[in-house]
Amino acid sequence: MIIGITGTLGAGKTTAANYLKAKGFKHHSVRAFIAKEVEKRGLPINRDTLVDVGNILRREHGPAHIILALEREAAKAGGHAVIESIRAVGEAQELQKQGAFLLALNANPRLRFERARLLSGATGPQTFEEFIAQEEREMFSTDPNKQNIAAVMLRADYQILNNGTMADLENQIDAATMHLERLFQKV
Repeated sequence: MIIGITGTLGAGKTTAANYLKAKGFKHHSVRAFIAKEVEKRGLPINRDTLVDVGNILRREHGPAHIILALEREAAKAGGHAVIESIRAVGEAQELQKQGAFLLALNANPRLRFERARLLSGATGPQTFEEFIAQEEREMFSTDPNKQNIAAVMLRADYQILNNGTMADLENQIDAATMHLERLFQKV
């Protein structure tokens, strides 16, 4: 079984992926895949460069290019896999076409901003307004090669609202995995 994770900035995507990893899923990251390409190109690794290079890869190789590579990686590794940070509609479509499930995370914007500030420190948005502006750039696009997190989240098989504690998130992930496992067995 493959679970793709999408969600808003600071909603807990990496935390959810790490929890699934601890439960035996093999973790594959869209961000890490793009970061390798950014390094190859000799560019600085920051959010803007990651977004730009991801968009370039999709434009040059197709909207599902990154996911196709990560699906091959997951198939080679075997077992259950989690692919973190699905941000483009073509990526979500490819995952679901292959029988994977999509899990979407969201949380209160102020809470997400605080989480993002803790994680990114001085390199991330310093004001709530900057955070919202950054998120808006990634939420909507009619270009299939660009990020459209809102449309990807609408395609999700399961939604999690992550406004609580770590234990709350883990309980919701467990409920989601049980639900998705039942769906997986029907496929």
